[in-house]
Amino acid sequence: METIDKLSSAAEEAAEKIASVTSQATEALGEKGEQLKEMEEQLMEDARDYIREHPFTSMGIALAAGFMLSQITTQTLEHRR
Repeated sequence: METIDKLSSAAEEAAEKIASVTSQATEALGEKGEQLKEMEEQLMEDARDYIREHPFTSMGIALAAGFMLSQITTQTLEHRR
């Protein structure tokens, strides 16, 4: 009976440690998620500001990016045939 009690106690301690580590990891991930969300919001704000300040340059960048994407997708589709 004493062995079972020891094993039970050890299992309870292990479960408590696992719960503690899991809680700490969840908290850390939550903080990182918040930081990433704040960074995303800042990047979007910066992009909007840039577009407002440089509308013609922004249009040129968008056109160039669209052209490049169309070339890449066209080549990929042709290569698959």
